[in-house]
Amino acid sequence: MTAAGQVVSYSPPGSASRMGAITGGSIVSAGAVLKPKLLVPGLRARVIDGMAAAPMQAPAAVQNMIWTANQIIGLPYIWGGGHASFVSPGYDCSGTVSFALHGADLLSTPMDSSEFMRWDSKGIGQWVTIFTNPGHAYMTIAGVRLDTSAADDPSNQQGPRWRPLRPANAGFRVRHPTGL
Repeated sequence: MTAAGQVVSYSPPGSASRMGAITGGSIVSAGAVLKPKLLVPGLRARVIDGMAAAPMQAPAAVQNMIWTANQIIGLPYIWGGGHASFVSPGYDCSGTVSFALHGADLLSTPMDSSEFMRWDSKGIGQWVTIFTNPGHAYMTIAGVRLDTSAADDPSNQQGPRWRPLRPANAGFRVRHPTGL
């Protein structure tokens, strides 16, 4: 989607290494290239070339979470990254979840995984679900998983990425933003 709100076809950028060279691997780089706001028909997000496309029928907050999270996809895992500030050269698990939620104006300051255990509403949400325990946090948004852990992901890459849904989420508390 363009800045003017037009929906256009997506052409993937050059290789990931080229993108890293352009942005310096950081969203805070002065010459950072903003990633496009991808949309797909229906109620479920899809991952296209490593980026998530938001469903057209999702609420604006859900679309904004996806588009915001896309901005940090591929950055390195940095323990504590995204905690002192939403702007960071890399993110840890809860920093990634915080960054996405902030994109929908649902958080004003970053939270750690323990804080998410008590955050907002219990249970699985219709659009957004956060899985958290004292040592890790990740989330699903419109049917795709945003996580820094490569658990159940054949890519085995670390850092913020869109990943396959996990078959089980044992050991995690389940939370969601009220109304989503």
